[in-house]
Amino acid sequence: MTGSPDIKLSVRGLEKSYDRTPILERVELDVESGSFCTIVGASGCGKSTFLRMLLSQELPTRGEILLDGHALPDEPTPDRGIVFQKYSVFSHLTVSENLILASELERAPFAGRLFGVKRRQAREEISELLQRIGLSAAADKYPAQLSGGMQQRLAIAQALAKKPSILLLDEPFGALDPGIRLDMHELLLGLWNELGMTIFMVTHDIHEAFKLGTRLLVFDKIRHDPQVPEAYGATITYDLPLATPLTELTQGPEQIASAIGLPGQSDKTNTMTS
Repeated sequence: MTGSPDIKLSVRGLEKSYDRTPILERVELDVESGSFCTIVGASGCGKSTFLRMLLSQELPTRGEILLDGHALPDEPTPDRGIVFQKYSVFSHLTVSENLILASELERAPFAGRLFGVKRRQAREEISELLQRIGLSAAADKYPAQLSGGMQQRLAIAQALAKKPSILLLDEPFGALDPGIRLDMHELLLGLWNELGMTIFMVTHDIHEAFKLGTRLLVFDKIRHDPQVPEAYGATITYDLPLATPLTELTQGPEQIASAIGLPGQSDKTNTMTS
């Protein structure tokens, strides 16, 4: 099955349940290549579950996900990178060693190590990535010596090392101070513009969602049973293009936050709590 050449990812009749408890239902979506989709919603509405299904860490209960017109593989593949709020690296390896290791495990899965020309090539590629991500000066530092912002830069570098066409981010900046978060916004937008990736980013900060995204996806429940609150799952209740100025949108951050039962945010430095 093939789709439109402009459609990077399609979701058809997606449902996800755990022990017969529905988490997501009736999810339909088409995302064009190069889009930056920000995802918000109340706690427990399946945002991170949706992201894990895009990565193939979780499989749908029903429905299908198509990548470039073909069924999504059942396991994670190099064309999809992921960045979590809490990053994972080897503490006994330096920044550059952590990134080179990922390359070695992919290119030499049995030996777990590259030699000669291949190792020099990997080092050159990692050096270019560190320059792009702003970590060249920290290449020989260990993770414990990095600030919070530098740690997230390393996490992003790990996700980009395999040159994915889709980047998935699960609240990547939630634990950072406001000033560092703004720096990370600029870094992420620069990488997105430079590399042309399709991005899906879960955030609890509605203003962050409006600032970064070209498209806002809001997950919430549209069906409710007062007697059995868990009877129905969430779906996409708002799908808003963000390419136009906020003044042209029929609903802004405060209205969206109110509609899905989350605290309003008159101050853009505040974040929605789960």
